[in-house]
Amino acid sequence: MRKKVPSDLKSNIFQFKNLIKYQTDSIVSRVIVDTNNTKITLFAFDNGQSLSEHTTSFNAFVNIVEGNMAITISGEVFQVKDNQTIIMPAHAPHSLIANSKAKMLLVMYK
Repeated sequence: MRKKVPSDLKSNIFQFKNLIKYQTDSIVSRVIVDTNNTKITLFAFDNGQSLSEHTTSFNAFVNIVEGNMAITISGEVFQVKDNQTIIMPAHAPHSLIANSKAKMLLVMYK
């Protein structure tokens, strides 16, 4: 079983927004947990950055930590902002675009 938990995250109180920094014209990611059944990744999107439509075999939820994003799931567009969470079912086509600088927590699970 793969397991990746950065040592600085064990038994610590932290804020996700402070664990990652923005980079101009980029998407930055930081893996928090990576096991066979669960993947937790923190992302920082510069304004206008996007992930093109794709699918995954994992169910997922996205929590917007900071900023706002347009998230399209199976053709329906959702505007998701600070402290809101959206569920993305496994195998549903989805894409994301940052409407501002945005940080999001992606939790993928089986």
